Parts: sequence; C-alpha cells; structure tokens
Amino acid sequence: MARIQTALITVADKTGVAQFAQRLVGLGVELLATGGTARLLRERELEVTDVSEYTGFPEILDGGLRVLHPKVTGGVLARRDQRHLRELEKLGIRTIDMVVVNLYPHVSLISQPGVRQMQAIEDIDIAGPTVVRAAAKNYTHVAVVTNPATYDSVAEELESNDVHLSEETHFKLALDAFRHTAHYDAAIARYFASIHGEVGTALEQITLEYDKRQDLRYGENPHQRAAFYVEQDVKEPSVSGARQVAGPVLSFSNALDLDAGIELAKEFERPVAVIVKLANPCGVAVAKSLTRAYEKAYLADPRAAFGSAVVLNRPLDADTARAVAGPVVEVDGKPVPRLVECLAAPGFEDGALDALREKADWAARTRLLEVGPLGPRARDEASKDFKRVTGGVLLQDRDLIGLDPGGLKVVTGTAPSAQQMRNLKFAWLCCKHVTSNAIVVAKGKTLVGVGAGQMSRLDATVLALTKAGARARGAVLASDGFFRFPDAVQRAAEAGVAAIIQSGGAEHDQAVIEAAEQAGIAMVFTGIRHFRH
Repeated sequence: MARIQTALITVADKTGVAQFAQRLVGLGVELLATGGTARLLRERELEVTDVSEYTGFPEILDGGLRVLHPKVTGGVLARRDQRHLRELEKLGIRTIDMVVVNLYPHVSLISQPGVRQMQAIEDIDIAGPTVVRAAAKNYTHVAVVTNPATYDSVAEELESNDVHLSEETHFKLALDAFRHTAHYDAAIARYFASIHGEVGTALEQITLEYDKRQDLRYGENPHQRAAFYVEQDVKEPSVSGARQVAGPVLSFSNALDLDAGIELAKEFERPVAVIVKLANPCGVAVAKSLTRAYEKAYLADPRAAFGSAVVLNRPLDADTARAVAGPVVEVDGKPVPRLVECLAAPGFEDGALDALREKADWAARTRLLEVGPLGPRARDEASKDFKRVTGGVLLQDRDLIGLDPGGLKVVTGTAPSAQQMRNLKFAWLCCKHVTSNAIVVAKGKTLVGVGAGQMSRLDATVLALTKAGARARGAVLASDGFFRFPDAVQRAAEAGVAAIIQSGGAEHDQAVIEAAEQAGIAMVFTGIRHFRH
C-alpha cells in the first residue's frame, strides 16, 4: 500500500473532521477540500487547497460539480502502475491517496414534516457517491473514509505506520464506503417509491437495512451463532431502541421475550404488568397501581414466571421493585423460587434499583431496559411486519387493531355484565399476543390461564382451563379465532366460564352459539381475528 500523500476532504457530517485533518497535516499530508469543509479547515488554521483552485475550473450548478472533474476522479481512480501514472503525468493530474467523504443525510431531510418534493430532490448528492465509489473500487491504492467514528483508528494507524494503512484497513474502509452509498441510494429509492405511491406491500422491491447493535452469546441454542441488528430510525418504544441500564448483554431469547411483552403492554392505558416466557404471556394484570398489577400478574402462574421477562408500562418504583423481588410463594405446597431474566419499563425511579437488589440476590444479573412511554399512542402505524422464510421474506401490515367497541356483537340471549365486558376486552387484548391457536382465561383483569400454540383449538382451551383451575369459575375466555365446533365451548361451560369473546365467522357459528346459550354463557363476537404465528 502506498504512502498517503494527498487527501480529498468534503463532508456533510463535519463531526471530528477538523481534528482528523490536523493529524493528517501533522503527518505531511496535503489537503484538498471543497466549500464549507475548506472554510472549516482554514478556520482551524490548516493549509488547504480548494478543489476549484486545483482543477482550474470554478464550482458550477450551485456547487454540484465541484469534484466531478478528471483531475479529481482521475487522481482517485488511477492505479499506481506505470501506464496510469504516465497518463496522469501527461495530463497534469496528481494522485489522490485518501478520500474523506460522507454524504448529505437524505434520510433526515425527507423525514422532516412539510419537506417539499423538489427540495428533497435538489439535495440528492451526485458527486459525493461517485467519488466514494471510485475510491472504494480502487481500494488497493486509495483509502476511503466515510464514517467519522473511524477517524481516530485511521489516524493512529497512519501515525504508527509511517503514513501507511494496511491492506486489511483499506479493504474494510472500502466495504464501509459501499455500505454508505448503498444506504444512501436505498433511502432515495424509498422516497421516490413513496412519491410514486408504492408503499407497504405495493413495493416492487424492498431493501432491508439494519445496523448491528451487539453480538449475542448464541442464538436459540448454543450451537447457533447470533447477533442483534436494529433499524436506523425506530419511531416507537421497542427492545431495538431501548437503553440498557444494568445487567449483562441481552440474549437471543431475552430480545424475543421483551419484544412480545412490550407490544402487549402497549395495548393498555392503565398500569399493567406483563410477564413473558418463550414469547408468550404467562401473567398479565391491570390494576390501579403498578405494584398491585405486578402482584396479580405474578400470582397468575408463579412457576412459569421463573426466568421470565417482565414489562411494565409505568416507571419502576421502589414498591414495585420489592414486589418483583418479593417473597417466595408456594404452589401445591412447594416453594417456588423467583428469577427475572430481564425487565423493561419506561424508566426507573430513584431507589427502585436499590430496592430490587437489596431483596433479590439474582437482581444484579437482571437485564434492565429503559424503553420510554408505552401505550396505544406509542405505536408507529406505518411500520410493517416481516417474517423470514428460507429464501424469502413475508411482509404484512402490523396487527395494530386492538378492540373496536363499536364492532362488538352480543350473539347470545344472555348479555355480559359491565364487569364481564371489561374482562372480556382485557382477555381479548391479551389473547391477541398469544401464539395461535390461542385461548386465554381471565378474571379480575388478570390472566389466569393460557393455551398457546396448539394445532387444535380444543387442546388450547383444555390447556388454558387446566392452568386456570378453580379460577375458571366465573371467569371469561377469549379465543384469537372462531370456534369451528361447540366442543371447546362445552369444556369452558364445564369449568364454569361465564362469558366468551371470539371472532365469529365460522360455518358452524350457530351451533357454537347454541352451546353457549344452553350453558348460560354470554358470548360476544368481535368480527376480528388475531392469529399470531
């Protein structure tokens, strides 16, 4: 790799560029720069040559063609062999050994409210991507620096290696450069698609871009390597945008469980506690206080709550922290230990973390995440849901419909009481977040039984009722889809269920309704299905 002698600098993001340029000058590197970058460097009393002065051609078209000149692009593209070097010498072109360029943040511009179409198009950079690609293509001779975060490491290597960079560094910088231009072009393509009316599933082509947040210890199983990648502009509270305030790094399963819990917690305005295991809720409760909500959610299934993820829609306070760590309870006469793998909340009040750690020796190992305000209004309705299949991706609208009170239809002669209706609505929102086929049993705005991921809705019903036990008497039951046959309703009646909410729409709806009538069960249709695979 050749010694770095001349560097072209033209950046939109000027973070740290003056300090980097100063270190280059200290190594004897000559600087070429354009417009605002050149002014900034001169303000720092650095010697710099304007590109227009070097090329002998003025900046035209509002500066859009400053670096699109053979004396620039030729100096970047030329191989350092005798044929190319003789050609450069003949034309009076110097080699450019380093290109420091980053592009105008087009994504930020087009996301601003009220931005005009022509303004967005006017700000599309033409010259920058061209020079970046030229340098990246010629990476064996030219170093291309597009990320300000790499300035220090690049400068350190130059300073310790006689103003040379290794072949490995050249290659890595080129890879970063191609990613930089790919992200830029993808953002512009998405913007043009939106102008054309291509959104969501109407898109003819999608480009998915995610940045690595962290490596994970392993995936779902120890033999699977894994990492966590996140979108660049997440617009709602989520595990992807959460700030971890304590504990070891998230595991693969932690991320999945937290995501499931956060999405369920967003359904409720009142204080809610959600306890998740294997991406399904095993305890959910709404109450007047967060502490009471957690206590009710935990007691729904203390055994399943061991090693769970907890999500709260209010900041964790000291009283709730003590409840999370709280006393050992007995199930069937045997003590059940407590362990919370991870806990997410909008924030953490003073004293909450101390209260948690004072009461639980495992709390120092609990991953604590601050996610910001949670609730129905916290959701980005424009975002989409992706499901990976081998060789492809399925794209759909996110299931953001909760419950439309105006769409509820009481289909039995017996109508649910006001209290039962409140519990039915609660159960329906919980059922939406359980893997299909899904049945949940609820009582006192507390989830007391869950049947998840069963191929038969009857099996899911039996599981949920078994979990609920005696608590099923007088409780309500929710089903994420319709009942094809009356058998599940009959099982619910035997367990003492008082009211059922389901989508309706089956061929044998009337037989199912008659089974509910005979058992004195109030039944409500929603007209909405909530399958979740």
